[in-house]
Amino acid sequence: MLSIFDHGPPPPCPAPFNLAAHVLRRASNHPDKIALSVLGPERSDDLSFGNLEHAVRASGNGLLQAGLAPGDILLMRLGNTVDFPIAYLGAIAVGLVPVPTSSQLTETETARIIADLSPAAVLRDPAVASPPHPNEISVATLRRMRDLPPCAWAMGDPDRLAYVVYTSGTSGRPRAVAHAHRAIWARQLMVDGWYGLRPDDRLMHAGAFNWTYTLGTGLMDPWTIGATALIPQAGTEPARLSALMKRGRATIFAAAPGVYRQILKSSASLALPDLRHGLSAGEKLSPHLRRGWGRATGTALYEAYGMSECSTFISSSPTHPARSDALGRPQPGRRVAIVGPDGPVPVGDTGTIAVHRHDPGLMLGYLNAPDAAAARMQGDWFLTGDTGIMAEDGQIIFLGRDDDMMNAGGYRVSPIEVETVLCAHPGITQVGVTDVEIKQDTRIIAAFYTGPAALDEAALRAYVQDKLARYKQPRIFIHLPALPAGTNGKLLRRALSDQFEAQDT
Repeated sequence: MLSIFDHGPPPPCPAPFNLAAHVLRRASNHPDKIALSVLGPERSDDLSFGNLEHAVRASGNGLLQAGLAPGDILLMRLGNTVDFPIAYLGAIAVGLVPVPTSSQLTETETARIIADLSPAAVLRDPAVASPPHPNEISVATLRRMRDLPPCAWAMGDPDRLAYVVYTSGTSGRPRAVAHAHRAIWARQLMVDGWYGLRPDDRLMHAGAFNWTYTLGTGLMDPWTIGATALIPQAGTEPARLSALMKRGRATIFAAAPGVYRQILKSSASLALPDLRHGLSAGEKLSPHLRRGWGRATGTALYEAYGMSECSTFISSSPTHPARSDALGRPQPGRRVAIVGPDGPVPVGDTGTIAVHRHDPGLMLGYLNAPDAAAARMQGDWFLTGDTGIMAEDGQIIFLGRDDDMMNAGGYRVSPIEVETVLCAHPGITQVGVTDVEIKQDTRIIAAFYTGPAALDEAALRAYVQDKLARYKQPRIFIHLPALPAGTNGKLLRRALSDQFEAQDT
């Protein structure tokens, strides 16, 4: 039997279709229900479904009145505020194409994105780094737009371009991942396949508004089924999250594993009477952390695996928990395989995790890089680049990354991107970057370099500060006489990690 999970396709996406209209389809049925609570230490700022829908549609109208036209690309350089999701959905509502980006990106990194995309406008918070653009729309202007009449939904082909997100590839060059309006239709497969989400739930996400994990799991997916989203106020420390969960009566909590780790540091026992379970994604969840959360809260954690190109498509859930050695199984409606050089491999064999080319959540492609997308295809299968095994029951065992991508607090980071920055330093002749484990369940980015002499670590940190987002910056710098290489001279990043961990034991 081959390693193929295919229990039939999901229902087709209806046409005509609009992603934002689908997200807010239940707003008119329950206009007074709270759609969003931003939780602060003493109070919450609430937004009803009716007010949310009006803000989104009025923003769409305002963006059109600003001279933008359907199909125009908008780069989002906004902070961790509710302005972010409102502007994002408002743009999609009228057929514009928003590009959400992390506020941690530097001006240099943002300039490369602008050169790549040539956006028609930049939605700009002056506190967020961004080079000048001839058509900037300020946060103050966006807020004034919400007083306008609502726009009509721009309905159309579900396969047309809706939004773009950036990811880092093995080449070190961030790729612009183009997604269709139908991507939100595919996310319905997560409701039962991962979330166990109900309309009466109050889902709290620990991330910022301007993180795509928060945007999807924390906001759009709850809103799509009429559930309430809870988001901590910007700047909330992880140690405070359990108190906010309790006060906000959160029934589901979603975060990256690193956040769960920090919450457990603050308390070994957490009284959360409303919590049914937690959701984890962004990096591999360790059994140690899963057990610790269960002991502290009496609830389970359900893990999901995915990528920017297809969001999450393998997961465990309350109705289908994973075995201790597995991620979970493909969500119902997905077609997933473990692929070798000649196609899907026999059950139990190792190969590359792949998703079918007709998955409704799979990207349209990489903007301005069609050959890069084609290189990821093998027949009908899109190759993730990660290694796994499929068991007879369909559960997937994750074995690691094929490429050398690092994980920093839930963000996937290309070592080549970081190495390219450091190689320009005059005191460095060669550099290799990888993530290393400094203690159980805690990994950081480390830079190993050669040069005439060891360099001052503080100076190196200052050197990368304005060239790389904070989560991409190495936390330690190690001078070596030579970097490990294979017989072909290629850098062996895995050997760097092994060498570091051997020295640490």
